[in-house]
Order: sequence, then structure tokens, then C-alpha cells
Amino acid sequence: MYLDYWRLVDKPFEPIAAAQDVFACESQDGALSKLRYAIDNGRALAALAGPSGVGKTLLVDRLAALVEPSRLVHLVFPLMSGRELLAYLAERLESPSVERPSGSVEESVRRIERLVDETPADAARPLVVIDEAHLLEATGALETLRLVTNFGGGHSAAFPLLLVGQMGLLSSVARHPSLDERLSVKTLVRGFTAEETAQYVRWRLRRVGADRELFDPDALARLFTHTG
Repeated sequence: MYLDYWRLVDKPFEPIAAAQDVFACESQDGALSKLRYAIDNGRALAALAGPSGVGKTLLVDRLAALVEPSRLVHLVFPLMSGRELLAYLAERLESPSVERPSGSVEESVRRIERLVDETPADAARPLVVIDEAHLLEATGALETLRLVTNFGGGHSAAFPLLLVGQMGLLSSVARHPSLDERLSVKTLVRGFTAEETAQYVRWRLRRVGADRELFDPDALARLFTHTG
């Protein structure tokens, strides 16, 4: 009944979208260009920050599709100690295993070092994305990440690190100057402007077959006011 009444072929405002089917806006496209620059040029560390709900995870999906890393390591639960984080990275990066793993810092470091040493210089690098990275300061893991950027010997990054989080992420990093100075790219992604909000609504409607205006300009303006 819903779709028939509005003459649509599908629901227009479902919350999940594919990375290849994205409404392009200036903020998202600008952030994507900066992050791709950092990864294409072998930078060790980049940060993406923005409020909740502005599409940071979708942007990461777009980035991964563009740069085609040999594999994507996407950590979505960063509440780990430095030791746990190192062990996680060693495992997910498919570092050489050991016979009786203990998860010690030394063991994880040696595994990652062997991975770096055995990876050809021209091989595609894995991309490590740490989501909710604004939580890392509470676990003390930010200093661990600074040391992780040492892998690769100061040349092209052994594996680029992308920190993704809410606005507090950049403040957290700024409180650690030795980490902050290693950030090659800091980029913010914001919500839609009023004009982009209207364009987005119309775009989503056209994607599901709308052949006429379903919202008048005043309704679109109110939508932007209420949603920000």
C-alpha cells in the first residue's frame, strides 16, 4: 500500500546504503580525496572525525573500494589495552604465527616485524581502520599506535592507519603531541547543508522511481531544521 500510494518501487529512506550507491556531497568527497592522498602516498597515519550519523563508516567503505588494499582490517571495538591491540593487529594482519601464542607485547612485535620484513616493497599494503577511535585515549592505546607507525623504518608505511571517530578524536590526539605530529591528514566530515538536504531527499526518491515532487520546499526546509 505504501509503495503503491506514492508510486515507488522500493522504500526510499532505508538506513543502509552501498558504497557504490552514494549521494555525493562536498564534505564527503573532500574528505575522501584527502584520505586517498594519504594512503596512495604511503602515509602512516590519518584521521577522520565527525558527528554521529554523517556517514563516516560509509566513507571508509568507499575509500576501501577505491584504494583496493590487499586486505582491510577494520576494528570496530577499540576498547583494548595496548597489549591486546598489538595482538589483534598481529593476528588480523596475518603475521607469521607462533607455535604457542602468548599474546605478549614482544611476541606481537616480532610477528609484525617478520610480516614487514617478508612483504615485498611493491606489494599492496593492508589498510588498518580503527573505528570509534575517540575511545582509545581511555585505554592508553594511543601511545601504542604511535609506536606502531614506526614499522616500516620511516619509509612508505608498512600498513596505513586510519583513525575514525567523533569530534573528540582530534582533541584526544592533540593531547599527545608526539602522535599528533605523525598525522599526515586530519579531515572533518559534516552533515548536509540545507541545499544538500533537499537534493538528497529528491535523489533518494528518484532512485526508487518517483516521477514527481513529493515534498514541497517548505517541508524540505523544515526537515533540515529538525535534523541538522
